[in-house]
Amino acid sequence: MTDSKRRRGLTVASALLGGVLVLSACSSGGDASGSDGGNDTSQAKADEAAAKKASVADIRITPKDGSTNASINNSAAVTVSKGTLTKVAMTTADGTAVAGEISADKTSWKPSTQLERSTTYKVTATAKDSDGRAAHENGSFTTVSPNNSFIGNFSPEDGSTVGVGYPVSINFDKAITNKAAVQKGVTVTSSSGQEVVCHWFSTNRMDCRPDDYWQENSTVTLKLALDGVEGASGVYGVQQKTVTFKVGRNQVSYVDAKTKQMKVTQNGKTVKTIPISAGSPDNTTYEGQMVMSEKFKETRMNGATVGFTDDDGKGEYDIKDVPHAIRLTNSGTFVHGNYWGAKSIFGSVNTSHGCVGLSDTKGANDPNTAASWFYNHSILGDVVVVKNTGDKTVAPDNGLNGWNMDWAQWKAGSAV
Repeated sequence: MTDSKRRRGLTVASALLGGVLVLSACSSGGDASGSDGGNDTSQAKADEAAAKKASVADIRITPKDGSTNASINNSAAVTVSKGTLTKVAMTTADGTAVAGEISADKTSWKPSTQLERSTTYKVTATAKDSDGRAAHENGSFTTVSPNNSFIGNFSPEDGSTVGVGYPVSINFDKAITNKAAVQKGVTVTSSSGQEVVCHWFSTNRMDCRPDDYWQENSTVTLKLALDGVEGASGVYGVQQKTVTFKVGRNQVSYVDAKTKQMKVTQNGKTVKTIPISAGSPDNTTYEGQMVMSEKFKETRMNGATVGFTDDDGKGEYDIKDVPHAIRLTNSGTFVHGNYWGAKSIFGSVNTSHGCVGLSDTKGANDPNTAASWFYNHSILGDVVVVKNTGDKTVAPDNGLNGWNMDWAQWKAGSAV
């Protein structure tokens, strides 16, 4: 072997040897990996130490972050486990603060006012654990919009005292297609123990009543548990409310268009008989049971609003100060005072455009008139029963007059 070949061979050997040495150095990474392992152990210890310093308090905000169509009732809340709340703040998107209160045990918080619809709210919360270490959480949600929610406008009013004929009447601001679900969210009970059934007149109106008039001096309770109930596709209820009203004495007045007298009874006893003038033969008064729904010491009555014109031969009228007017139907039937007619017509001639007229004086300030007496002795929900007019029975949904439907028909209109 020549010297040059020998040198090349040595060079290759050295390279190989170098490779072996390099490989050995890498394979002896057992020591290196041991060194890295030491680093991992150190990091694990550091992580463990950091974990020991972190708070174990667990804050939960509801509705969950990013929620839409959230309820405006009792949906917003902050709770904590393994700790106590130290600060909670809720604001609208524009920074307006929402009042709220942390519970006595400092484990929960709720807003103290009802939320607004179609509003985005932001919530931030701070809590500490038993070692005093702080934890923080935040979130935001948007409440249900008016387009995606419904409410029921109800009567009678909470805390009111009404007559025995006043049904619970609920008018929904959206058409209800899932009637059964909505009706299940409405409960009406009476202290008298009377069975109460709800009846749907339309997709927007549901009335609830017993078989016979409410028991006098009873208490009726309406509970609306409609929060989150889907009344129609994508449309949810927002009400969570309890309403009570009192039923007063039992006053029912009987109008006989033939004798032209009205007999006023209370608790079954006649307390007064009043001469009346009902609808004329051309403008007869509805027959049937009618419930007082509004009272006006004075009001305007314009025949054009209910279809009376000079052209129809029935006579147009516009009286701007009709005294002591009590509404019986939505279509315009009233018991009211009449100062423009001769006193002799009352008890003798039927002359009205369909109402029941009582003798009165202009200005509604004379307490000695029949109309004034009746007005002052009547409350909303009292019943007026009209007969012998020759007209048809008033429609059950024309006012609060569902009493003109028998019990079997009434129950047939229930969705549950």
